[in-house]
Amino acid sequence: MGLFNRKSNDSAPADPAMTEKGREYAIAKRHGDRKTANRLIREIGDGSSTSEERTAFWQGADSYDNLPPAYSKRRNRR
Repeated sequence: MGLFNRKSNDSAPADPAMTEKGREYAIAKRHGDRKTANRLIREIGDGSSTSEERTAFWQGADSYDNLPPAYSKRRNRR
């Protein structure tokens, strides 16, 4: 019960494959790859995904979104 405890969730995601797809989605969104992002959204949007899989997907996307970018997009602009 530390004051600066960074771990918010100790449990592992329900579906590691869907978590990885969520990370791929977040990477595609960050890099502006609309084709890949839309493909991944279509894959989880069909009726075969359960709510636990969707939750794992968005947890993976959020975990990547929480990382700061490696460099500023406004580098060397005049």
